[in-house]
Amino acid sequence: MKITDVKAVYPKYRHVVPSWRTQFWQIVVRVETDGGVAGLGYGGGGVAGVEIVNGHYRELLVGQNVHGIDDVTAIWDMLYDASMPYGRKGLAIMALSGVDLALYDLLGKAEAKPVYEVLGGARQERSRAYATGQDSELYADLGYTAHKFAHRWTGRESDYEVADAAATKARELFGPDAMLAIDTYMSWDTDVTLEMGKRLARHNLYWFEDVLTPDDLEGQAALRGHVNDTLIAGGEHEFTHVGFGDIAKTGALDLWQPDITWCGGITAGLRIVKMAYELGIPVSPHRGGEVWGLHLLTATNCADLAEFHSDHIRDERDILWLNEPAPKDGYITPNDAPGFGVQLNEAML
Repeated sequence: MKITDVKAVYPKYRHVVPSWRTQFWQIVVRVETDGGVAGLGYGGGGVAGVEIVNGHYRELLVGQNVHGIDDVTAIWDMLYDASMPYGRKGLAIMALSGVDLALYDLLGKAEAKPVYEVLGGARQERSRAYATGQDSELYADLGYTAHKFAHRWTGRESDYEVADAAATKARELFGPDAMLAIDTYMSWDTDVTLEMGKRLARHNLYWFEDVLTPDDLEGQAALRGHVNDTLIAGGEHEFTHVGFGDIAKTGALDLWQPDITWCGGITAGLRIVKMAYELGIPVSPHRGGEVWGLHLLTATNCADLAEFHSDHIRDERDILWLNEPAPKDGYITPNDAPGFGVQLNEAML
């Protein structure tokens, strides 16, 4: 197959809270071929990502051959090298992620296989889903056995009590064997993390996520092993195998969480998972319950944990992808339709 056209679109989201997501949230990428097969991908970068794909990347992509994984990998390397003066991290790689995922969707459709089969087949029939959000009662009622809740440090001493109360409630609801974790979204610092490790030790939390900024790799490395058995997790704001190589060199994280729609797609994800496996580091993709991460998780040595966000559970504001698999009794399985197995809600465009 030869690529004949590439187009990115920023969907018509109904943003509720102004943030970086208002302008730089997820984009849809469509790759057309002369074989009559088209692939759809999900990237990041918002309005800027659209300009990168429809401009620079499109000029390089039209006319490229796509016959298998080797071609997709070569295309990834070409786009990475070409965008290096303004890319390497951030918006350019978010945009590249959408292109890469569209190419994998294309391969799956051309071969009449789900993406996880294109990658070599499923290593497990289903994955344990963990519910991310604050409605612990709902997630327990729905049968989840794993749950991550958020905690934001505001500078008040009472923040410790808030975290302890949330962890106490979750442990009571889910029981002693459930996997529980906290996402701090870069709001803690070293002293807070160490103190939280002491105060929350009795709850047996699996990880503290994004306790420091992604730039402070040495600070995160220094925390490993000093918060009892709780892991220092992160990586959703890191990009490509090169960025995760820096995490590996500094020993910054116990558990890696690349976002497949941001870090460089399946191609970067495969390289990151391979690196982590060789180092004995577990990988649990950020938003891994969405099809883009789920197919990688299913086909590789990722940890058996697929993140499923609460907006998919209770209040889906913007239904962009149709036919997405949903967890059942705390587990999730990708469907066996060709490609990623989802259809685009064209009304959102």
